[in-house]
Amino acid sequence: MHGEERTYAERLRWPAGTKAVIFHVDDAGMSHDSNMGARQAVEEGVATSLSVMMPCSWVPECAAWLQEQPQVDAGVHLTLTSEWKHYRWGPVAGPSVVPGLVDEHGYLYHDVAQVVAHASPDEFEAEIRAQVDKAIALGIRPTHLDSHMGTCFQPQFIQRYVEVGIEKGIPVMMVGGHMQHIGAEAGAFEPLLHALAAELWNAGLPVLDDLVTQPTKAKEYEQRKSELIALLREMKPGITQIIVHCTDPTEVFSHISGSGAARQAELRLMTDPDVKAFIESEGIVLTNWRELKERRDG
Repeated sequence: MHGEERTYAERLRWPAGTKAVIFHVDDAGMSHDSNMGARQAVEEGVATSLSVMMPCSWVPECAAWLQEQPQVDAGVHLTLTSEWKHYRWGPVAGPSVVPGLVDEHGYLYHDVAQVVAHASPDEFEAEIRAQVDKAIALGIRPTHLDSHMGTCFQPQFIQRYVEVGIEKGIPVMMVGGHMQHIGAEAGAFEPLLHALAAELWNAGLPVLDDLVTQPTKAKEYEQRKSELIALLREMKPGITQIIVHCTDPTEVFSHISGSGAARQAELRLMTDPDVKAFIESEGIVLTNWRELKERRDG
């Protein structure tokens, strides 16, 4: 999008200059600790949206909470990889239906490159449809679809990802605006993202201006907080989704992943009074996918 064009926030009838932010909690359903972190971030903090990893073992607990709290903005975190060493999951569709998605043990592959090397677009589509269907069967009404580890954004899969969202009328996480932060990651794929964003918009679905996949990198908490506040201060107007991973770790989580401390810090950021106060002082609008869709429909 060229500088003179309106942001997607303006297209959705927010005033010019509005910074609209979705604080999005990834990986709900992955573990009990992930569920507790997502819940705290949304109920007690500034997080406005989350998405659920349907192949994982703790989805029923998350789904039960979402049925009790239907106002929570919950999407499907389309999951085509199983990255941890000792805690693995297989495809919702079943290994016999999507053999190209699984390793010799019947689990989803550890990384995106392996999925790209082995899976066909048809298998990819069959699995993401199965994950959406499972969410709906469990009583989750997905407000959006997004992608675990970026697998859906691989060139041979991304069109299917978009088409499933359009067919089902479910917003799909896609960036088509100024790309202040995600542009560096998008690189040569930026024109493709703009084209797909236009396709989604023309189909009546909302689109993001920007995406932040790692808002803080520091080891120390106070430095993380400074990084997040600087990000919010310096971000351009438009709709920006900021991805966080919030976990309230028990001793079990360390057996899944070494990322517990970072995930706990991101939960702390979401519930930090200083962060909330800064958002209010800057006039930043907190939004979610349900509101984006309602504004797009309106």
